[in-house]
Amino acid sequence: MKVSIFDLVVGDIVQLNIGDQIPADGLLIEGHSMLVDESSMTGESEPMAKDEEERPFMLSGCKVMDGFGDMMVTAVGMATEWGKLMATISEDNDELTPLQERLNSLATTVGKVGVSFAVVVFIVLVCRFLAVVDFKNFSGSDGKQFVDYFAIAVTIVVVAVPEGLPLAVTLTLAYSMAKMMDDRALVRHLSACETMGSATAICSDKTGTLTMNLMTVVTNWICGQLRTSTSIDQEVNTQVTEIIFQSVCLNSNGNVFFPKGGGPPEVSGSPTEQAVLSWGVKLGAKFDEVKKSCTVKGVETFNSTKKKMGVCFSTQEGKTYVHWKGAAEIVLDFCSKILQPDGTMIPLDPEKMVELKLIISSFANSALRTLCFAYKELTSEEVAGLTPERIKENGLPEGDLTCIAIVGIKDPCRPGVPEAVARCQAAGIKVRMVTGDNIHTAKAIAIECGILTPNGIAVEGKDFRVMTVEEQCELLPNVDVMARSSPTDKHTLVKRLLEMGEIVAVTGDGTNDAPALHEASIGLAMGIAGTEVAKESSDIIILDDNFASIVKVVRWGRSIYVNIQKFIQFQTTVNGVALLLNFITALASGEAPLTAVQLLWVNLIMDTLGALALATEPPTEILMQRPPIPSTTPLITNVMWRNIVGQTLYQLSMLLVLHFKGYEILGLHDETWNPVTEKTEREEELQTIIFNAFVFCQIFNEINARKPDAMNVFEGLYNNHLFLYVTLFTCIMQALIVEFAGDFASTVGLNWQMWILCVCLGLLSMPFAAAVKLIPVPDEPFHTYLFFWRAQEHHIVLSEGGAITAVLVGQKGNDEGVQYPEGTKFLEAVIGGETVRVPMPTYPSPYPPPTEPFFSRLRYAFFPNTHAKAPSATRAAQVPKPGVAWSDKK
Repeated sequence: MKVSIFDLVVGDIVQLNIGDQIPADGLLIEGHSMLVDESSMTGESEPMAKDEEERPFMLSGCKVMDGFGDMMVTAVGMATEWGKLMATISEDNDELTPLQERLNSLATTVGKVGVSFAVVVFIVLVCRFLAVVDFKNFSGSDGKQFVDYFAIAVTIVVVAVPEGLPLAVTLTLAYSMAKMMDDRALVRHLSACETMGSATAICSDKTGTLTMNLMTVVTNWICGQLRTSTSIDQEVNTQVTEIIFQSVCLNSNGNVFFPKGGGPPEVSGSPTEQAVLSWGVKLGAKFDEVKKSCTVKGVETFNSTKKKMGVCFSTQEGKTYVHWKGAAEIVLDFCSKILQPDGTMIPLDPEKMVELKLIISSFANSALRTLCFAYKELTSEEVAGLTPERIKENGLPEGDLTCIAIVGIKDPCRPGVPEAVARCQAAGIKVRMVTGDNIHTAKAIAIECGILTPNGIAVEGKDFRVMTVEEQCELLPNVDVMARSSPTDKHTLVKRLLEMGEIVAVTGDGTNDAPALHEASIGLAMGIAGTEVAKESSDIIILDDNFASIVKVVRWGRSIYVNIQKFIQFQTTVNGVALLLNFITALASGEAPLTAVQLLWVNLIMDTLGALALATEPPTEILMQRPPIPSTTPLITNVMWRNIVGQTLYQLSMLLVLHFKGYEILGLHDETWNPVTEKTEREEELQTIIFNAFVFCQIFNEINARKPDAMNVFEGLYNNHLFLYVTLFTCIMQALIVEFAGDFASTVGLNWQMWILCVCLGLLSMPFAAAVKLIPVPDEPFHTYLFFWRAQEHHIVLSEGGAITAVLVGQKGNDEGVQYPEGTKFLEAVIGGETVRVPMPTYPSPYPPPTEPFFSRLRYAFFPNTHAKAPSATRAAQVPKPGVAWSDKK
């Protein structure tokens, strides 16, 4: 009876045959030699054998490769593993990147500061005007003063607000995206570029990413000798070589195709068959010739119970042979002799058997899949009784075999992966392997790649999934390998790491990896082996499927963050100088030395041109020698603050001196100077000098910003052609504006002495910046030293019931008389050499709660001793109103 897969319900019995796609999750209740391709769910290309006892579970979407059987449906639709996988992909995890969060905070703070300055300036200017204006003779020119004051305030806001930040970020990301394409990485989401630079953990798939996804014979034992080469020694005679070629080529369900135009042969079949046939081709086997020289009489396909396969054939000389291939320890049990290089046979005595089993064990310990090749020449009586009916009923003869060879097969590690993993670890990034393969193979590959460290552990998915959330979080810091993991296990692993504050990058190529790719901070899909579902769920596609390319992506991501920091240092300096200059001069004289048009040009320098110059700095290798930047680290570091404050002090002092004492210092008037007729012209010249000097300070400070923490700011300068072009363009445009813009920009032409003076004043910012870099700065952010952050104070929060529910470190949690509600979580802390149990804080701020009145919280910030004292542990009954935060200063 045939029904639509949409009509299936739990409890239905479904018949499965070769080539069928499993329509629902279920249990195998009866089957024969079933092989199922579960690569869509596990990512492993090797088919899985199914039986009613040990492996009865059938997953929706997988394909039956061999055998037949009946399955009872246990889940349909969205209740299947495939349905859950698709549901997970559709979840929206719209989160801000670490850099976006920092930039939003910075932009908000700077904007508030700029608006505050503008409001203060406007109020002061208006008050000054109202104090001197004659209201009886109020005219239109007096009304225009209000407009001028408002324009000054607006100009301050325009200068202060960092509207260039989004442009700088976009330019940096777009430039890096184009450069990443050269490094074989296709960026689908721009934000993923910078997020990758903050990655603290990489969860990598094994097959195809860390390994080549190409099963290969890496070592072999032939005719009594252990070999690692892919050639046969001359001591092995032609007869033995022919037997080996027949065993490899005839006892196989794969195929080898040699292109007519030359080139490497194309090998088809299962991964194991491809490995064996490729090994045979390297040994010199002519696949087609061997096939033509023999006549196959019977075949016994691979059986998951017997774990071996055989073939019976006759040669042109009239001899008949049976060849067997399968699990080494199983095939070896049927052997009684060993083939020697000269074609003779020696008995397989107990001593030789132990030797061969030790070889097999050593292969297995190296995570190699072992196969044994054996054969037997049939007598005329055995050939006569070997009819098709007898073969079907009893199978091929399998006793008294002669052992030919034992081979070790594995998917080798990709070239360059161990070095790439080492670079990630040196950069503070934890690399974990998450695979569907067995734990022994996973550990061996992880050791080869350098992922499994001496203190690291390997777990299986079935053990990880039954742990509680607390147990998982406790275990995860030491987990290097997760084997036999399902898509749900990988998704859970990523989710737990994110909950622990990690920035997680996940690699994957199969549909089974899609939930983890979607959940991760950065999803990295493989471009060659990756499915469309995996690519759609990812943020970046690695076009060459190579883990080493991921390291390049990390390097570019860190470069983005550093470049944006350089731009912020440059822009903050420009903003600070322009803001303070106009603020001070407006309050002192009621006028601003920099006009709106001049400030717009300065804005263009620090926004568009500055972003182009600083945001396109190429990454350096030193970026991979630093740990990831934590999400709690301020965007403006102590080194940046030092540079910003130093440059601001120099530029502001120099410009204020020019503004208030420029006439005398520059000799712009002499004894014959008439302040009535010549003042306007002299003022325009002085303002032009101030504007010109200010711009050249920014041009040279842009060079300073290239290396915030290095003395040699010229290193690599000539390799960044765009930076040089932007600097040259800025200088040319500045000269044109000063000399030819006239009334539009409120400038006048300057003589060559004044031009030299302006350039020299700007150039002085470079040695001054070098001197400022000699000032040491602490590692801790500056804000942690401010009195607002009182981390050492005791802080107690009271609940509705009056019981103490949270005590920060510094207050003993095991004091007598203190009551904690049921379910309170405790931490262990060492205080004064004594280990005490401290309850986890529910409100970790050193301030009173936000529910307190504003002035109460402000008073506490400046005068904490005036706040109410906390009750002692022995006076727990005397509790204040619920919700009040108390402080007990040390």
